Amino acid sequence: MYSIILSVHVVVCIAMTIVVLLQQGKGADIGAVFGGSSQTVFGSSGAGNFLTRLTAGLAVVFFLTSISLAYFSNARIGGSIFDKGVPVTSLPASKAPAAPPLPGSSPPAPPAQ
Repeated sequence: MYSIILSVHVVVCIAMTIVVLLQQGKGADIGAVFGGSSQTVFGSSGAGNFLTRLTAGLAVVFFLTSISLAYFSNARIGGSIFDKGVPVTSLPASKAPAAPPLPGSSPPAPPAQ
């Protein structure tokens, strides 16, 4: 699933870059690139409406894939190292733990430091 979304994301990024570069600037017409006017290249309404809608659609898909990739990359992490706790090591045979105190006896004194 992650690789499919990543490949769609890359394709959308390339397509959005191309569509943004095709849009007209302040003083230039996109038809000048192809040798005609913008009215004849993309129909009577011009390239502005079509490219604007295409850019908006690609931007929506770009944001959705970005959010999906962020979610899946966070979900792939197994957790924090602090959640796993401290590893337990075995004690040598000569240092066996003390037996629990008998009922009715006083607690053992703390070791001197």
